[in-house]
Amino acid sequence: MVLYFYQPVIVILCPSHSFLMCKSKKSTSIIDSTTPKSMASKSLKSSTSSFVNTSSSHNYPSTNYTPNYSTTSKSWSFSNKTSLSSLRDSLPENPHIYDFSEICKATNNFLQKPFSSSSSSTSWRCSIRGKEVILFQRKSRHQIGLPELQERLLTICRSHHSSLVKLLGASTSGNYIYLVYEYVHGANLATCLRNPQNPSYTVLSSWLSRMKVATDLAHGLDYIHHCLGLNSEYVHNHVKSYSILVTEDSLNAKICHFGTAELCGEIVGNERSSAKSFGRLDSRVMKIEGTRGYMAPESQSIGGKTQKGDVYAFGVVILELVSGEEALRYVFDEGGGGYKRISVIERAREVVAVGGGELRKWVDKRVKDSYPVEVAEKIVLLGLECVDDDPENRPDMGQVEVRVSKLYLESKNWAEKIGLPTDFSVSMAPR
Repeated sequence: MVLYFYQPVIVILCPSHSFLMCKSKKSTSIIDSTTPKSMASKSLKSSTSSFVNTSSSHNYPSTNYTPNYSTTSKSWSFSNKTSLSSLRDSLPENPHIYDFSEICKATNNFLQKPFSSSSSSTSWRCSIRGKEVILFQRKSRHQIGLPELQERLLTICRSHHSSLVKLLGASTSGNYIYLVYEYVHGANLATCLRNPQNPSYTVLSSWLSRMKVATDLAHGLDYIHHCLGLNSEYVHNHVKSYSILVTEDSLNAKICHFGTAELCGEIVGNERSSAKSFGRLDSRVMKIEGTRGYMAPESQSIGGKTQKGDVYAFGVVILELVSGEEALRYVFDEGGGGYKRISVIERAREVVAVGGGELRKWVDKRVKDSYPVEVAEKIVLLGLECVDDDPENRPDMGQVEVRVSKLYLESKNWAEKIGLPTDFSVSMAPR
């Protein structure tokens, strides 16, 4: 039979079923091959209009879409319904702008015990609209109106990547902004590497598990920098081992706090796209925000937030993964009688300068000398490239992602060759 449509379509004939799947930019419709031509055209137009949420000016895909086909067409098979249901579930939700009363109710008027607390934010694990979430309270740099909030949430909440903890929505009250993220079972990377209850134990006890974390992190940052928005360069600005979540089931890494810099006013003016020039910012309107040990030199001197600053922080995390050491720590110097500052970057540079077997001594002992030495050398050199003092000498995150992925595959081939397990499933219960 021949079908006539008024818009470009791709017609795929499936030999094992008696239907045609017609796909356009706006719709995916399954049409029984026995349906009359006029009825098929009507069905396609109906499904196209059903996929568009006409109540929103941004044309979000509706997650409540239910196909309404003519009763004269043949019923779908179970597999077809399951396939469409999976497609519907995969569609992004509209970003929520929560009423402040919902925030108060979820936190028992902020009397609930915080999930975590720092100098810049407080978080609660709670339930909002039937979902288990993590709610972060942060100070906003400037008052943000509803239209501006909607515009920023539009892009950030529609991001879908396995290496990002998803932002569900936000609310504002006074000088504070409340960011609602999905809750993911796991622990932050800092705790995984340096277990406070048992320093000799780590869930990342294999080299391959650490390379997997590095690869997930590289994929996520590359997505933020290059794949998220058109004509825009997004910056995370909070990359550190405490903002990277390692999932409990499979040791995948997820980046937390994505969208914080944009929604809290840490990125202003044309600074977002200023990755190549570093002019001095007005200190009256921009306060330096960051964590010592992860802040690039130019961020500390002029306060700029750029993608090359994210690359610098990524390099620090790479060196932490290799050595298990903190980004920055202070130890008592018995000879001098005071405290000495030790940076993981300085230690890595010393190790590379000495050469020989110094690297083997520096790699975290808890991986038990079971790792490909050549890969370890390459990943340390890559980490040092990322933390170069001159931002122009640091690689782009896209280049970093390719190199890390290649090193992960080399590590996986090495593990398979010597018979080590390549799949992980662990429990992060206290030990």
